Amino acid sequence: MITETVAAIRAAVAERPEVGIILGTGLGGLGARIEKPHALPYETLPHFPHSTVESHKGQLVFGHLHGKSVVVMEGRFHCYEGYSAQQVVYPVRVIKALGAGTLIISNAAGGMNAEYRAGDLMAVADHINLMGVNPLVGANDERIGPRFPDMSAPYDERLIALAETIAREKNFKLHRGVYAGVLGPNLETRAEYRFLRGIGADAVGMSTVPEVIAAVHAGLRVFAVSCITDLCIPETLKPASLEEILKVAAAAEPKLTALIETVVERMN
Repeated sequence: MITETVAAIRAAVAERPEVGIILGTGLGGLGARIEKPHALPYETLPHFPHSTVESHKGQLVFGHLHGKSVVVMEGRFHCYEGYSAQQVVYPVRVIKALGAGTLIISNAAGGMNAEYRAGDLMAVADHINLMGVNPLVGANDERIGPRFPDMSAPYDERLIALAETIAREKNFKLHRGVYAGVLGPNLETRAEYRFLRGIGADAVGMSTVPEVIAAVHAGLRVFAVSCITDLCIPETLKPASLEEILKVAAAAEPKLTALIETVVERMN
C-alpha cells in the first residue's frame, strides 16, 4: 500500500521532501507560506484516508520552505473519526517512504498547567498515551521499523532547544511540557482533568501520540508543538466551544507559523 501511494505521488510531484509537517485544528496557515506549492487532495491518493474534521483542508502540499523541500499535511486523521490507529498514521509511513528524515507536528490542546494561558505554545517534551490504541499492534514489518522501538526520548531535544531559542528571540512564551493523548471526541470531565494533572500532564488532546509512535518506529526525528486553545483547570472550568477554540488557534497561528518556519530554516 505504501509503495502504491508513493508511486502515485511521485508520478505527480518530483520533489523528495526532507521534512514532513502535520498541521492541527485551526492551524493550517503554514501551507500558504510554501514556495512553489503543489497540492494533492487526499482523495486522489490510493489508500489515503479522507479528513472529516472542520477546518482541515485534506491535502498534501509539496514545495519549499526556506530552502528545504517539505511536504505539509493540511488536515490529519483521528481515531475518533472511526479510523484505526494504523490508518491514522498511514501518512507518516508515506512521508518517511518519500524520503523525509524529520517530522514536525502541531496540534490544538487544552491546557491544564496553571501557568498556561489560552494562545500559549507548548513544545511537547514527552507524552502519555491514554488513547487505548497503538499503531504498532499486529504483525511487524522490519522494513518499516523494529518490533520494540525505544520511546525513552521520542521528541528531539535539539529541536526543542532550537525552538526555545527562537521563541526568546521573537519574544513570545514557549512552554515545555507533557501532552496527554486521549481518544475523544468529547472533552474531559473535571475529574478527568484532575486525574490528568495528577499523573503529570500539562496539556491534553486527541491526536499526535499515534503519529509520534509511528514516526519513532520509522526512525524519524520528531518535533511537536501544541497551541493551548482553552484552559482546563477543574476549579474554574467553563464550557468550551469549537468556535472559541478555532478563534484562539487563529489568533495564535502567526507565532506558531513563525516558530515552525524558523525551526525548518535553522535545523541541520
